[in-house]
Amino acid sequence: MAATLLRWLRPFVVPAALIGAFEIYARRVAAYSDALAPPSKALMAFVDALFKGDIISATSFTLMSAGLGLALACVLGIALGIVLGLSPRAARMSFFSIEAIRPIPSVALIPLAMLIFGFGVRMEVSVVAFATFWPILILTQAAARQVEPTLLEVSQALQLTYWQKVRKIILPSMLPRLFVALRQGVAIALVVAVTVEIVANPHGMGYAIMIAQQSMEPSLMLAWLFWIGIVGYVINEMALLLQVHVDRRMGVRP
Repeated sequence: MAATLLRWLRPFVVPAALIGAFEIYARRVAAYSDALAPPSKALMAFVDALFKGDIISATSFTLMSAGLGLALACVLGIALGIVLGLSPRAARMSFFSIEAIRPIPSVALIPLAMLIFGFGVRMEVSVVAFATFWPILILTQAAARQVEPTLLEVSQALQLTYWQKVRKIILPSMLPRLFVALRQGVAIALVVAVTVEIVANPHGMGYAIMIAQQSMEPSLMLAWLFWIGIVGYVINEMALLLQVHVDRRMGVRP
């Protein structure tokens, strides 16, 4: 029992030590700082914001925007990635366009998105979708290229339609690599959504951080930073659980 408890607590040793060291530093060395606050005060500020409902409303907005943008990027990126991965001619024809547009920073599109959509969900979703589309496209294209040629020959022998070939052969063989793309897209979507809210969109967790900074409330600002990290960790764990569940349902070994 003790060994199991120690094994469960082991991953939390280093974070707990860092938080403890930061607590001591903030209380003794930076006791009068306007930019730092002890983690204990950040926890109190988090509880206060939670009871006020600020945490729930801001988190819901950010996750909704990030989720919609990621979903749009997944639909378009996976569909186009499969086409480009299976068709060398299409890949050659689109290579220059993709490589010319892909390096554009997603943050640079915020002014354009504001002009088109104004403030709100649609503006944030468009920037998140642009940022997450490219890694999903590239990873899906690479996964489609690595499908065993024997499987494609089997689909031709069975005279499967293109959709049947994609659904029954290509997607199951690509599944582990697709979840790598999904996990990377999840992380990018959250980062970009928070960045958009800090820079331009007066909603969500990023905007809450800016309000805390402008109000000179370092404890609340640190509370939001810790909370965003926790949200990102939970989402990543949920993506891993989803991967395991889908792998089992489809009989794919991880």
